[in-house]
Amino acid sequence: MIDHISKTTSTNDLARDAKYRDGDIVWADFQTAGRGQRGHTWESRAGENLTFSVVLEPTFLPAREQFLLSEAVALALVDMLAEQGVEARIKWTNDIYVGDRKLVGILIEHTYSGCNLSRTIAGVGINVNQRAFSADVPNPTSMALEAGREFDCGQVLSHFERALARRYGQLREGLFEQLQSDYHARMYRLGEWHIYARPSGERFEAMIRGVRPSGDLILAERDGSERAYLFKEVEFVIADRD
Repeated sequence: MIDHISKTTSTNDLARDAKYRDGDIVWADFQTAGRGQRGHTWESRAGENLTFSVVLEPTFLPAREQFLLSEAVALALVDMLAEQGVEARIKWTNDIYVGDRKLVGILIEHTYSGCNLSRTIAGVGINVNQRAFSADVPNPTSMALEAGREFDCGQVLSHFERALARRYGQLREGLFEQLQSDYHARMYRLGEWHIYARPSGERFEAMIRGVRPSGDLILAERDGSERAYLFKEVEFVIADRD
């Protein structure tokens, strides 16, 4: 079921209602308090973009393997975009980029039952038809800017729903290696030397080697050493933004 509403604070907040079950989507034309990762807000012009949350009930998935669910959602978005003629990459952990510009933001929130996941809400913001952004929004882009044409938001959401059904099906079937392989192949900056920053502000050059099943990012440095980083332990330095 897709529940399409005109306005709400945050679709992730609304999707907590128990009436929404596995596979349901809450879609709002406008959010007054949309949230992103690291506590950021999400800017989106009413009616021009997609802001929605997917409710999932992955009770079959151990909590220690929850990053696989993030991989499935991110891959579904990249799959959908490719179908629409937009070639994108996954920026660890959950952003979708075209080149060095951000097209999609994802915020995933879990609840648990014992050692397994119980309920997951995946909030997604896709810049669809917006072409102008405020100056304080870092490195944004949209499907319209990348493809040079307008899109029907409802059709884009339907394509994503089908793509997610395929990727979530792989997760249910235990095809973890396939998901991880596909995620690695579509990672932003994989195998390239770039600058990163630690929480202290220290900058260093490194290459992405991949990501562990737990979600740790593996970076190799020039001296040949490798280190795994958790979320918030390292930040991408992007020229247009920093």
